[in-house]
Amino acid sequence: MLQLTSLEPVDYLVIGHLTKDLTPEGPRLGGTAAYSALTALALGLRVGVVTSWGAELPLGQMRSIPIASFPTDESTTFENILTENGRVQFIRHVAPSLDYYQIPEPWRHPGIVHLGPVAQEVEPSLVRNFADSLICITPQGWMRGYGVDGRVFRTEWPEATFVLERAGAAVISVEDVNFDEGRIEEMAASCRVLAVTEAQDGARLYWNGDVRRFHPPVQKVVDPTGAGDIFAASFFIRLYTTRDPWEAARFATQMAAISVTRTGLDGIPTAEEIQACMMEVF
Repeated sequence: MLQLTSLEPVDYLVIGHLTKDLTPEGPRLGGTAAYSALTALALGLRVGVVTSWGAELPLGQMRSIPIASFPTDESTTFENILTENGRVQFIRHVAPSLDYYQIPEPWRHPGIVHLGPVAQEVEPSLVRNFADSLICITPQGWMRGYGVDGRVFRTEWPEATFVLERAGAAVISVEDVNFDEGRIEEMAASCRVLAVTEAQDGARLYWNGDVRRFHPPVQKVVDPTGAGDIFAASFFIRLYTTRDPWEAARFATQMAAISVTRTGLDGIPTAEEIQACMMEVF
């Protein structure tokens, strides 16, 4: 274990790789696990992370969160390169995969379990293992493949129906499915609650045969990295506490809009911003 400061039960368990993201300003900590865990912490939950990473970077804000890490020499590493045809993403390394046996026993009954793969690393059959939890998924990493050169491309997700039918809620982006509306409709038909983020246009929510759109306040975008993960964690937690998917989507849309005004993990909303979102100030 890389870091395991507590074996107390947790409210919010996230399973997925902490990543090393190569940026023009230098490498920085990233990944769904980082953004969602810090969002859950900001919302007052006891958080645990199951991952595999190489500890190449300081944990920073993550230092206060218990982490169970499967040993690896190098973290899953992403690099985004701007070309004349837009952004191209590469995976430079992938850490070991994650399965149920790596979860500490006291963490196996959380209120919320968030399966957050970024590079096919989370075993899909984990949805069978949390009968007492709200199982939430951000499946982008199951819909992402990469070639021998590491270039990332969108791919099929053969376990989609199996996973979605067992999940309590899921969040995807329109980019995850290459703006394929047919695929979104198929996923919505399989999942109890499906939120679809649409960058600056906000999000839409499919629930109980209905769909509604949620528009964010206008913000100056400094860095959109992690906004979808902050949306997802906010959505899952608000859904768990209110049992109201519409309210959860409204709240998550506001939280994600705040996050893009700052860089990287600094985009995690503050206590004051969270309270304002609760009170619909924005």
